[in-house]
Amino acid sequence: MTQTRAASRRIALLVTFLVALLSFVVPGRAHAASLQEVTGFGSNPGALRMFRYVPDGLPTGRPVVVALHGCTQGAAGYGSGSGWTQLADRWKFSVVLPQQQSANNASNCFDWFQSGDIARGQGEAASIAQMLDRQLADTGGDASRAYVTGLSAGGAMTAVMMAAYPEKFAAGGVVAGLPYGCAQAAGSPYVCMYVGATQTARQWGDRVRAARPGYTGPWPTLTVFQGTADYTVKPVNMTDLMKQWTDVQGADQSVDVSDTVAGYPHQIYRNASGNPVVETYSITGMGHGQPVDPGSGSEQCGTAGAYILDVNLCAAHRLGQAWGLNS
Repeated sequence: MTQTRAASRRIALLVTFLVALLSFVVPGRAHAASLQEVTGFGSNPGALRMFRYVPDGLPTGRPVVVALHGCTQGAAGYGSGSGWTQLADRWKFSVVLPQQQSANNASNCFDWFQSGDIARGQGEAASIAQMLDRQLADTGGDASRAYVTGLSAGGAMTAVMMAAYPEKFAAGGVVAGLPYGCAQAAGSPYVCMYVGATQTARQWGDRVRAARPGYTGPWPTLTVFQGTADYTVKPVNMTDLMKQWTDVQGADQSVDVSDTVAGYPHQIYRNASGNPVVETYSITGMGHGQPVDPGSGSEQCGTAGAYILDVNLCAAHRLGQAWGLNS
């Protein structure tokens, strides 16, 4: 009788344990998504690594954002620091996070200045395009709602992707980056970064058009964020990006909207149809980095760190809102 009672108690305890265990694995209580590496995504001529962030329960037909880190950074740190993975959870879209390898560039910069890495079908640009194709296929993503953005060298590579693969991206967001073909126009990446290249709007636009011969559009729209105290990538590069992409879009270089956002100068340039095609944010007093606004508020995102700067404006949120990622 005592043995039977003891056995019954053991069974009861086991059942209680199993019920408690199951409470942690029922739907709705799954662990948060994490960054995953993807291999075999294509021929990968640029020898890059592919990481991605896919929120739990992501429906098909959702947008994809390609987010490119800056020099000395990596996929994981940039994804979380910039706020993109936080917004992916909030708004339900997926993020592709290419990562440079030190064998390609000792400072882990994307090679935006190397002719073999910025041409369609070649090098790092082709690798990034293959990553996007793989992500769209794996997640059932909406190919008409693919976007590209990045910081510094990643910002320059954003302009590369917009120029070399314009049919793949609805829009791009360049943060402290440079115009397409800037190193070639200036004769050196350092002259481009620290001084700028002397080109007319038409000359800048011709460089983009030459990257995708015969392409008639639509071209991606562009948003640029630039610190006024950035001494690594001089603010003249934002002006040159504006000139380049207004020309590509068939717009003039006259500002159509000039206001402030979070206290910072903000401008919009429209094409002949009245559609916004280039948007700029001049972050007063900010040095070289990605603007963030850490916190849990509806417009907040990001975590401050090296080259991730708390200026009470989250660039990822502004981009995501403009791109309709929250719908």
